Amino acid sequence: MRYRSRVTAPAAALIGTAAALTTGTAAYAGPFTARDTGTPGPETLGDSVFPSLGNDGYRVSAYHLDFAYDDTTRLVDAAATIELRTTQALSRFSLDALGLDIRTVRVDGRTAAFEQAGEKLRVTPATALDARCRVRVRVEYSADPRRILAHTAWVATPDGFALCPQPNSAHTAFPCNDHPSDKADFTFRITVPSGLRGVANGVLTCTEDLSGGRTAYSYRSRSPIATELVQITVGDYVIKDRQGPHGLPLRDVVPTARAAALEPALALTPNLVQWLEARLGAYPFETYGLLPCNSDDANAFDFTGLETQTLTLYKPNFLLQAEKSIGSHMMHELVHSYFGNLVSPGNWADLWLNEGHADFYGLLYRYERGWADSLGLTTMEARMKNTYARGDQWRHDSGPVAAPNEANLFDSQRYLGGVLVLYALRQLVGEDVFAAIEHTFLARHRNSSATTADYIAVASEVSGQDQSGFLRDWLYGTKTPRMPGHPDWTVTPVNSALASPHSRRGGHWHENSATL
Repeated sequence: MRYRSRVTAPAAALIGTAAALTTGTAAYAGPFTARDTGTPGPETLGDSVFPSLGNDGYRVSAYHLDFAYDDTTRLVDAAATIELRTTQALSRFSLDALGLDIRTVRVDGRTAAFEQAGEKLRVTPATALDARCRVRVRVEYSADPRRILAHTAWVATPDGFALCPQPNSAHTAFPCNDHPSDKADFTFRITVPSGLRGVANGVLTCTEDLSGGRTAYSYRSRSPIATELVQITVGDYVIKDRQGPHGLPLRDVVPTARAAALEPALALTPNLVQWLEARLGAYPFETYGLLPCNSDDANAFDFTGLETQTLTLYKPNFLLQAEKSIGSHMMHELVHSYFGNLVSPGNWADLWLNEGHADFYGLLYRYERGWADSLGLTTMEARMKNTYARGDQWRHDSGPVAAPNEANLFDSQRYLGGVLVLYALRQLVGEDVFAAIEHTFLARHRNSSATTADYIAVASEVSGQDQSGFLRDWLYGTKTPRMPGHPDWTVTPVNSALASPHSRRGGHWHENSATL
C-alpha cells in the first residue's frame, strides 16, 4: 500500500464552466433554502490520523459508479449513485470530494443545492431528510486523471489510468464517505473506446458493444469494499484467467505488450493462495489477480504494490524479477485480502493490523524457502532479534506502533514494528493459540472493520488470559518490552541524532515492507 502526494502530467484544461468548481472557492448550483428540521451532519468520522475524512450523519450501503473514458481528451465523464441511510435528521450532508467538476446533484430524484468547499461536497436536499431513512444521491461530474492535486487516487498511464486511493484519496475519483469504517457494496460500468478495456473490482457481469466504436464493461463486487480499496482501470489489457485452489477463479489484467514477459510471475499466484489458505483459511473473495499497471514512470508510479480488493495493483517491472526476489512481497499483498480488505482498519491508527500481518506472513513464507532477506538473514528469529534491537529508536523517531500520525503512517514502525508485536504475542501464547486468535479475529469482523482494541479483545478471549496489559505495552509504550522466550535480547540505546532512515516524510512506498 502507499500514499500518493502528486501526479506528474500537467492538467489539461477542462471544457465548460464546471472547471471553476475545483478552484478551492465555494461554487453553487441553485439557491440555498432554510431547513425547518434537521441539522447538518458532522463533517468527520473522528479518525485520529485523518480527522477531516467522512461524515457521521449517514452510512453508505452501496455505490454505483459509471465512468466513460475519452481517449482523445483523456478525460473521464462520470456519475456516482450513492445509496445511504441517515443516522440523524439532516438539513444538509457532505460527501468527500476533491478535484471533481460537479455538474448536478440529485437526492431521491430531486435537484439539490450543492457547494464545493475544500475537500467536501456539501449537499442541501430540497427537503430535510428524516433520521434512519434510505436515500439515493446521484452526482454527475467530470474528472481529469492528470490534474495536479495535493493528493490523488489517479495514476495516469499512456493508454488510460488506474486508481491508487489509499489512504485518503478515493474522493479524488468519486464522491464518497471516504473512510474504511464505512464499507459498502459496489457496482461499476466503464465505457471505453473499442480496443481498450475497462476493469474494476469483483467479477464481470456484462459487456455491451455500443455505437460509435465503444464498449461498456460492468462489474459487481460480491463483498463490501472500503473506498481506499476501489480499483477502476482503463488500458490496452489482456485478461489472463487461471484456476486457483478449490476452483478459485484467478484473473490477471495485463498490459498486452508485456503479457508474455509477466507470465512467470503471474503463474506463482495459485501456490501462494494455497500456502496462505493453510494458515488463514479459505480465500475470502470471489476472485483474485494482479494488475501490472502500464506505467513505469518513477514519479507517477512510485510504489511496488497496492492491495485494491480482488485485483492487486503492481509496478510491472517489479514483477519481471525472479521468484526469490518477488515471492514474499506477492505474499504480503495477498495477505491483505484477509488483513486490510476482509477486515479493514476501524481507524487509520490501526494500520499496523494490515501491514504487520502482511509482513509477518510474507516473512514466514520467505524464510520457509531459505531466501535471505535484505539484511542477509534467513530465519524469522534472526530478523526479529535485529528488529527488536531497533525498537526504542523507532519508538523515539516514529512513536508507538499503534499511534501514528499522517507523516509517519506508512513507515517501518507500522510494518516491521507490527511484525514484532505479533511475534511477541506468538511467543507468549504459543503457535496454536496464536493461530486460533487470527482465525477468530477474521471470522468475527469479516466484511467489516476492526480496531486495535478489537484485536486485543479477541486475543484475551481466545488465550483465556487478559492480554490488554501485554499488548498495550507493545503497541502504545514508549519503551520496547521484554521479548517472551528471549531474555537475552537487548535494545540498542536511542541516538537522538538519528534521522529516521526508515521513514519517508509525506507518504509511503511499499519498499518499507520487510518482505522486499
